[in-house]
Amino acid sequence: MATMADVARSAGVSVATVSHVLNGTRPVLPHTRQAVLDAVEELGYTTNTLARALVTSRTRSIGLAVSAIRNPYFTEILQGVEAAALEAGYSLLLADPHDDPGHERKVVQLLHERRVDGMIVAPSADPRGLLAYLGRHDVPAVFLDRLVKAPETDGGPRFDQVCADSAEPTSRLVAHLAGLGHRRIGMVAGMPGLSTTTERIMGYRSGLAFAGLPYDERLLVHGDSESAGAEVAVAALLSQAVPPTALITGNNAMTIGALRALRAHRLSVPDDIALCCFDDFAWADLFSPRLTAIAQPSKDIGARAVRVLLERLAEPDRPARTLRLPCTFVHRTSCGCPSEEGIPS
Repeated sequence: MATMADVARSAGVSVATVSHVLNGTRPVLPHTRQAVLDAVEELGYTTNTLARALVTSRTRSIGLAVSAIRNPYFTEILQGVEAAALEAGYSLLLADPHDDPGHERKVVQLLHERRVDGMIVAPSADPRGLLAYLGRHDVPAVFLDRLVKAPETDGGPRFDQVCADSAEPTSRLVAHLAGLGHRRIGMVAGMPGLSTTTERIMGYRSGLAFAGLPYDERLLVHGDSESAGAEVAVAALLSQAVPPTALITGNNAMTIGALRALRAHRLSVPDDIALCCFDDFAWADLFSPRLTAIAQPSKDIGARAVRVLLERLAEPDRPARTLRLPCTFVHRTSCGCPSEEGIPS
């Protein structure tokens, strides 16, 4: 197996120069850098990650804690995180906290014990244990998708956050349905305590107010961000004496549950009830009718989170920041419009 000394001899440079090229620790002249990279390729040299970690106290690895298995949305975020990490020369360690505060605390500790340089976490609805652990051990971290209230104090932890807009896009769905003549618009919200749930409810209520419609608490139900929960919640909505004529679901998993409930009640979309959803997903345009949705920039959210974390590692003392990325209104036909033509995006 080729060593760093072999690479140095082949490139005609010092071992220190090879180290600077491979680790990015000091600028190297372009022709020298290329000579080193050519030697690495020719000799088939691979970096000894463990040895480098002992010297630099860095493993060039990132821990990612998201519920990717349960939620297809996080699967797309994972793709963005992985691509950006690989491009920056970092490996990725993945853990699934199952949206459970106790399990979340455990998997974050396990990632920390693997000596990751930093973490990207989609927090649970009760992140107190998570915040306490990260703060106590001074772990560089970026919160993803769900925001947490972690006031920064002098000398305390600094947590960056990356998410999509939630309130305005939800308000836009309400306005679109109201513009089609709907006056009883139901909302299937996610798990209480999540910032995404809170903000989408805010958007729902502001959309009703903007349309001149009263808020009726009976039309707001919680599906707990899951398909099964949404199925039960929508069934409850449909059992009301005056059920909604249009429905907004708060994420892709709950959209599936809502469709199951509507089918069980033999209701046709959009003839019997209009449907719009937050989260677009790969098969949304394969349903009949095709689903009108808010598309989040999920892969970009993941990639941005990696870049923000790397900036935090490079500048540990810089102020914390929250980045919000815009969503896209994807008009199809489940809202009841006769066609997609002429609808502004």
